[in-house]
Amino acid sequence: MGIINLSPESFYDASRCETLQQALSLANEMIEEGANVLDIGAESSRPGSVPLSEQEELKRLLPVVEKLADIVNIPISVDTYKPAVAQEVLKAGASIINDITGLQRYPEMAKTISRFQAGVIVMHMQGTPKTMQDNPQYADLMTEISECLNESISIAISAGIDPNKIAIDPGIGFGKTDSHNLQILKKLSRLKELGKPVLLGISRKSLIGNILNVDVEDRLEGSLSATVFGVMQGASIIRTHDVQSTRRAVKVAEAIINEKG
Repeated sequence: MGIINLSPESFYDASRCETLQQALSLANEMIEEGANVLDIGAESSRPGSVPLSEQEELKRLLPVVEKLADIVNIPISVDTYKPAVAQEVLKAGASIINDITGLQRYPEMAKTISRFQAGVIVMHMQGTPKTMQDNPQYADLMTEISECLNESISIAISAGIDPNKIAIDPGIGFGKTDSHNLQILKKLSRLKELGKPVLLGISRKSLIGNILNVDVEDRLEGSLSATVFGVMQGASIIRTHDVQSTRRAVKVAEAIINEKG
């Protein structure tokens, strides 16, 4: 899953697209490198970020989604938690909604997705992007994440979303300390108990920077290391800024996992 950011506040410069042409160019590059899905976001969800209005989010999203829907032959996912935004981008040709609130902020979101027979990625987040890193605490990290994601799955199915079109994301960096994030990676296989594809979004995040003491531009090797570990723990969707490098790393990991000898 290749990341295309339409927000000037996004934390990694190379994924930001300020114009329609930049977004189309990045999309084509990612598809050539082997992306199976494009994930487009217009509102930054980095720690401390402030929400966009629906109007501004759609102003950024719609030209890109409409154009890409005409010219690409892979699914388009849109990173939004607002039902009105989801409705318009699904009308415009998106087929997946990536909801950082796991369908738990706005009840009508699941029904909107269901009406379009679209897919959904439900993520776990403690708090909101503005407050999530203030002082995240858990009594039992993996149990709480699993229970929350299971609730999101139930919401999706109750609204009529196809059970085969639901994926789950533990939300690395969303209301978690570095220790929490490392525990999630170490115990990621526990989430397979929920019976849904597990998405891992670790690409160039602050956890990598803090371990290696490097800026975002120098976090590729660390991201690939965490990704390979995640794949070996059962992750089956990788959300990344670096499609070609990630595909190559995962291909080697999968060859090892699938070797029958």
